[in-house]
Amino acid sequence: MTATAQRAESREQMSNDETYALDRAHVFHSWSAQAALDPLVVTGAAGSYVFDGDGRSHLDFSSQLVNANIGHQHPAVVDAITAQAHTLCSIAPPYAVAPRSRAAQLIAQISPPGLDKVFFTNGGAEAIEYAVRMARLHTGREKLLSAYRSYHGGTSTAVNLTGDPRRWPNETGGSSPVHFFGPFLYRSSFHASTEEEECARALQHLEQVVAFEGPSTIAAIVLETVPGTAGIMPPPPGYLAGVRALCDRHGIVYIADEVMAGFGRTGAWFALDHHDVRPDLIAFAKGVTSSYVPLGGVVVSDAVADTFAERPFPGGLTTSGHPLACAAAVGAITAMHDEGIVENAARIGSDVLGPGLRELATRHPSVGDVRGLGVFWALELVTDRRTKEPMAPYGGTSEAMAAIAKASRAAGLMIFSNFHRLHAVPPCTVTDDEVREGLEMLDTVLDVADGFTTGA
Repeated sequence: MTATAQRAESREQMSNDETYALDRAHVFHSWSAQAALDPLVVTGAAGSYVFDGDGRSHLDFSSQLVNANIGHQHPAVVDAITAQAHTLCSIAPPYAVAPRSRAAQLIAQISPPGLDKVFFTNGGAEAIEYAVRMARLHTGREKLLSAYRSYHGGTSTAVNLTGDPRRWPNETGGSSPVHFFGPFLYRSSFHASTEEEECARALQHLEQVVAFEGPSTIAAIVLETVPGTAGIMPPPPGYLAGVRALCDRHGIVYIADEVMAGFGRTGAWFALDHHDVRPDLIAFAKGVTSSYVPLGGVVVSDAVADTFAERPFPGGLTTSGHPLACAAAVGAITAMHDEGIVENAARIGSDVLGPGLRELATRHPSVGDVRGLGVFWALELVTDRRTKEPMAPYGGTSEAMAAIAKASRAAGLMIFSNFHRLHAVPPCTVTDDEVREGLEMLDTVLDVADGFTTGA
């Protein structure tokens, strides 16, 4: 037996216990206190299911980190990666290669008119970093504005733009962007009672922030079209158009963060499509390949691209537009077109998942609010519906949320949780029956949550 064959056989024979032990000995996990971790050993996945080392299947209502938009092991993407691997695994960014050219074309075709260029990165945080760099060089300004209740990535600029507590230990003080409150009627910062009031008052607030910060100093407003990790809060009608108009008045670049909301997640190619607005730059990642191979990027407007027509853009990455990643993007986008996957996400949200979650809310006093669209939904868990007291503190967890997580795992339901919320975010390929299965599991999980309610 050759050394290569021996290594392959050794990998195949690695037990559950060995995998777990090696993880705990050598893997440093993100966003975690290392000693507290107890990771599930995963051995495979298919469609909407993930399989563990004990042979159990888990319904993936998390899409992992809200990135498996096309589901697990979709043959069109696996085949595209495999075929590309047999042809050309790697090439430097300066060369023109078919998968990169085709991926850029497909992404431009689903973007708003006037955004025809794509700069490729390895993920969403890098996409934000480079979008900000483009905005600053385009405007000659430095200052950035972003919303509280947002997440933009873990790299330096991106994590400082972030409006959730992950920013706090990473903040760089004086260079930190200025944050503002976005619209969120359930926990309104503006004492609004209707979506119309919330929209108008949120825009008035943003206009005041711009005025007080100095419009001529602001390079960009960076905004998740639908905030994801922070709570899945679709903006009210007119809000994004108001942001666009404000940017236009003051020569500010509008950067749309579509890293989580893009590529079918909201039942549209980009969440922007629900609002008929055109940003100057779009940051994307996650769903473009379902993260089968890491890929992100920035869709660049003609005006920003023209800034660098004769002036070199000072930035790049060794693996920008990596052939395997771009082949995965071509496979994923083509399959989404051919199989009506974006349309499926829209239908699932309007006909099955949304109604099902709202019905659960009528029977579970722990659910204070249900909101979302497509396959992008959040349940706001509270101990008292009247006071809206959250089931865990902002930036923290609680005994209740720990019990809910344990119940989810026992039920075989993978669900995304953050602070006091559960996010129901299955793949865009999820079927009606799989959603109903997930709702049944979630029903039992919410029974546990109800045990922590104190209100009437």
